[in-house]
Amino acid sequence: MAFDYKKEYKEFYLPPKTPGIIDIPEMNYIAVRGSGDPNVPDGSYKTAIGLLYAIAFTIKMSYKGSHKIDGYFSYVVPPLEGLWWQNGCDRIDYSHKEDFEWISMIRLPEFVTREEFDWAIREASEKKQKDFSTVEFFPYREGLCVQCMHIGSYDHEPATIEKMELYAAENGYTVDISDTRFHHEIYLSDPRRAAEEKLRTVIRHPVK
Repeated sequence: MAFDYKKEYKEFYLPPKTPGIIDIPEMNYIAVRGSGDPNVPDGSYKTAIGLLYAIAFTIKMSYKGSHKIDGYFSYVVPPLEGLWWQNGCDRIDYSHKEDFEWISMIRLPEFVTREEFDWAIREASEKKQKDFSTVEFFPYREGLCVQCMHIGSYDHEPATIEKMELYAAENGYTVDISDTRFHHEIYLSDPRRAAEEKLRTVIRHPVK
């Protein structure tokens, strides 16, 4: 059976609908940076997601080709994630999505080294005849965070964030969003297929 990160690491991907404190270790991702409203049809965010999944599946399906990755195991591609911020703001203003800065990313299995990532970029570029130069190997250690499962529209996230901030304060923590620690979302639902009120999104904020 394929290894599923969501099931094996429920503390990271399937938190309850009530806030909790968690320490997130360093993980490696494939990532694309960008800016602007993610809802723009055929915009840079949609393009970034396409690039990420192309590389993710190049790695996942590598066992079918001649290139063998040391330590490879069968796995489910982890969910799409995003780090979000707006320059000059210490919180997200959902009424001005055009001001978003973002890093869109997908977790890499532990056997994917920087060298194997470089191979995947070359392989996808050759096979798909596309430019993958914006895709980067992105190690990220998030550290201490407050997180919660949000159910519903992305635009309704502020209510969940308010609960998270209150929980953090009541337990002796303060939110620590900075230019290196970000508002983090993990998307467990496909908005093209799930009803808006049933979307499941992990929200994570750094604390100290």
